[in-house]
Amino acid sequence: MPPPARRLQPRREPRQVRAELTRERILTAAAHVFSEYGYAAGTTNRIADRARISIGSLYQYFPNKDAILAQLLVRHIDRGTWTQAGQVDLSPGSLRAMVRAMVRDAIDNHSDDPQLLRIMIEQAPVSPDLLDAIDRHGETRTAQIRDLLVRHPDVHVENLDTAADLILFTIEMNTHKLMADPRTTSVEPFETELVDMITRYLQGDRRSE
Repeated sequence: MPPPARRLQPRREPRQVRAELTRERILTAAAHVFSEYGYAAGTTNRIADRARISIGSLYQYFPNKDAILAQLLVRHIDRGTWTQAGQVDLSPGSLRAMVRAMVRDAIDNHSDDPQLLRIMIEQAPVSPDLLDAIDRHGETRTAQIRDLLVRHPDVHVENLDTAADLILFTIEMNTHKLMADPRTTSVEPFETELVDMITRYLQGDRRSE
């Protein structure tokens, strides 16, 4: 039996456009199958049928459905880049709007398919590619947040590095939880309360001390 990490690695890295398109077809088909049938019943045969390829072709790219799910989560993380960070208003009095932009971007990135998001959170195995994607995303997103905190005149926290880490963790963990099961809490009140909490923290509100 291959080592656990190897079992989760894609078998074939696409080097041509056609191969890349086939790999994307498999991942897209898997997303639909997992969402429709659940992870246990989302077999590689169903994925191959949905992708309109043979099961043998699927296995040329992925050794099993665990590897496919792990790669789906990698793709989800890599697509979560905050592309509008450079357009955020940093004028005095705009702190709340800046925080809302952070929160809203996270919500939008997780709003497509709650069922698939829940499966990825609960079922996806930890692969080397996944760990690399988490590190890349964390470094990029933390740097974006820290840059905004440095430049915004209404931010009053002592340690900007720690603040950026805390904000990223708070937004992403709570957003994952909400969007994986949006029936538990309405998105609008969640967004408002999270924005209020982070805004007060950044303003240096220490009334309880």
